[in-house]
Amino acid sequence: MKNTTKYVGLDVSKEKIAVAIAEEGREEPRYYGVIPHTPEAIRKLVKKLGQPETIRMCYEAGPTGYPLYRLLSSLHVHCEVIAPTLIPTRPGDRIKTDRRDSIRLAQLYRANELSSIYVPTPDDEALRDLVRAREDAKEDELRAKHRLSKFLLRNDIHPPKGVNKWTKKYREWLNTLKFESSTLRLVFQEYYHQLKELEQRVKRYEMEMNMHAQEGVHAPIVQTLQGLRGIALVTATSIAAEIGSFRRFSTPKGLMGYVGLIPSEYSSGEKRRQGAITKTGNRHVRRLLIEAAWSYLYQPAVRGELKKRLEHLPPTIHSISWEAQNRLHKKYFRLVSKGKEKNKAIVAVARELAGFIWAIGQEVQEV
Repeated sequence: MKNTTKYVGLDVSKEKIAVAIAEEGREEPRYYGVIPHTPEAIRKLVKKLGQPETIRMCYEAGPTGYPLYRLLSSLHVHCEVIAPTLIPTRPGDRIKTDRRDSIRLAQLYRANELSSIYVPTPDDEALRDLVRAREDAKEDELRAKHRLSKFLLRNDIHPPKGVNKWTKKYREWLNTLKFESSTLRLVFQEYYHQLKELEQRVKRYEMEMNMHAQEGVHAPIVQTLQGLRGIALVTATSIAAEIGSFRRFSTPKGLMGYVGLIPSEYSSGEKRRQGAITKTGNRHVRRLLIEAAWSYLYQPAVRGELKKRLEHLPPTIHSISWEAQNRLHKKYFRLVSKGKEKNKAIVAVARELAGFIWAIGQEVQEV
């Protein structure tokens, strides 16, 4: 049985890996045991199982990331990372252990019942960490603003009439505030200092993103995506980082499904009913597309920053950008005129925007 194909299920945690093996055929999977989560132990396991070409391994996507996948690939072992939410489950099964999970993975993997995910390259993953770190910093910045504004409200301190929050004049007013209590003065200074630190952190992230947009592996697609209305440096870089390669989507619908913007469906017999969007797949890209879709409420025009971004792009991108403006603008107002809620109309616009992004990805022919 040394040369038969072995389907290996790995239940991976930080310190250990539970291993189960399903031989080719109909025999019950067997539990191999637990090994340390170290490169040496993994190499030893592969050597014991036989020739690399006879081994097929899988494990669930999780917090341990993709180093295990890359190590197994370097050993010439076929490995797939499985989408956890798409693993079939049995109703009534209320017992969950590492042993059971690894056996179940091996069994389902042999039966071809598992769905694998796209594994980003190390460069893609580094860029993805950068854009998500910036996203986290923006969330922290918003919380810091809320803390400071609520502190001022509790102490009945209000900006002068006509001064809007977080404008230049508002910050100048903040710099003039004085407190008789040393305690309140300290609290205000720390809140304000934290906010300034977070704003500087966001700027550093954006500087690095700008460098990647000029020299990085995804520079062509990042620059080209900025030819679309509502998509500037941050959004374009985030989309490129999250999607990786557009070549894995053979149709626009594939990209729409990946970001969870296609309608759910419940059909049986002659009845067909579509519901809300699936919200599966990449929520980061879905949020970015919905934010960008609001730009298409305005009349189609090429001016300002969009005009500058389009200057050095080829005519085909100009054509796609203009078609997107006209089509998406008309779509929004057509849906609203029929009584569709504004937010739902925007989601429909975001779905079609994904199609235009796919078209640009195909034009760039990213590897």
